[in-house]
Amino acid sequence: MEDEFYRIKRLPPYVIAEVNAMRHAARQAGKDIIDLGMGNPDLPPPQHVIDKLCEVAQKASAHGYSQSKGIPGLRRAQAKYYANRFGVEVDPEREVVVTMGSKEGLASLATAITAPGDVVLAPNPSYPIHTFGFIIAGATIRSVPTTPDEDYWRSLDRAMAFTVPRPSILVVNYPSNPTAETVDLAFYERLVAWAKENKVWVLSDLAYSELYYDGNPTRSILEVPGAKDVAVEFTSMSKTYSMAGWRMGFAVGNQKLIAAMTRVKSYLDYGAFTPIQAAACAALNGPQDIVEKNRQLYQKRRDVMVEAFGRAGWDIPPPKASMFAWAPLPPALREMGSLEFSKELLTHADVAVAPGVGYGEDGEGFVRIAMVENEQRLRQAARNIRRYLTSKGINTPAS
Repeated sequence: MEDEFYRIKRLPPYVIAEVNAMRHAARQAGKDIIDLGMGNPDLPPPQHVIDKLCEVAQKASAHGYSQSKGIPGLRRAQAKYYANRFGVEVDPEREVVVTMGSKEGLASLATAITAPGDVVLAPNPSYPIHTFGFIIAGATIRSVPTTPDEDYWRSLDRAMAFTVPRPSILVVNYPSNPTAETVDLAFYERLVAWAKENKVWVLSDLAYSELYYDGNPTRSILEVPGAKDVAVEFTSMSKTYSMAGWRMGFAVGNQKLIAAMTRVKSYLDYGAFTPIQAAACAALNGPQDIVEKNRQLYQKRRDVMVEAFGRAGWDIPPPKASMFAWAPLPPALREMGSLEFSKELLTHADVAVAPGVGYGEDGEGFVRIAMVENEQRLRQAARNIRRYLTSKGINTPAS
């Protein structure tokens, strides 16, 4: 018998786990760690959503198996969201499936449509499921850049010209996790035309659809006429409504892909707990003031973080969207590498961040900072970082 199973052997070490273990040990030792590493929202869901969960959970009939593809009312609510937010009409019966968060959705679709040896184009750096989901399914990953410039398009064309077998799937994620980059509708128009020409499925991860800043709403690939011929899009309630632990998401788009995913899911799960699905309906159909309130709160945190960290001697580009900043290492410490720098911040500044190399080799030289602590804690993190940088002989700006 072999020491390791086939799919486990194909998974690389999870670099971020090393920093997570250090953070846990530091907290166990009584240290006050300011955790900007994990993208775990610190805000509560809307009260009426919690109330609906409790109300439905009181019903004896609500505790049996649910529909794997999601209850009809929730699929209709998601279709209504697309109509209101993006002006896109989708059929809740054939073009929408409920997922247990966008992460599970991507993994289920990878299982449904990937054969061993298939080549998948995925961004580098990227959120781990964008690569690992397909690696587990037996595919081979070819990396393309995250930054949506002309080099991105050249990379796509090179991949189609020189990869055997030709890639059949492309994953896109804007606003990007981890880089927070965004795209406009013209990008998606060009992408849909490219995908049709090259016969490639496009999987769009739009988990941060509502965390946009400076009055620039994110766009959906499904806004492009004909996009549903080649694309499926994933959204999540985790960040929009601060419902991360509820595991509620959606896949919307191409009927063939939705049908394949729905069939695979029917073998793997019985769907999310019915009271959670009912509460998700209440979130989508109810008052939306919480969405704007959260957006403004994260934007204020962004502004405080960029300003305070800058005064501490660490210049960070302000993200245009998402709950993350993609921060280049201070130039004087760049040779240290993102993993060692993250360990140093944790050990000497009591601040946890995620090393960029954990999101792919092209993430080296950066760390991901999650804006999941309040403004006071962000300022405290900046003071701690200032002391650390000073101890390394780095001259920080005057306060």
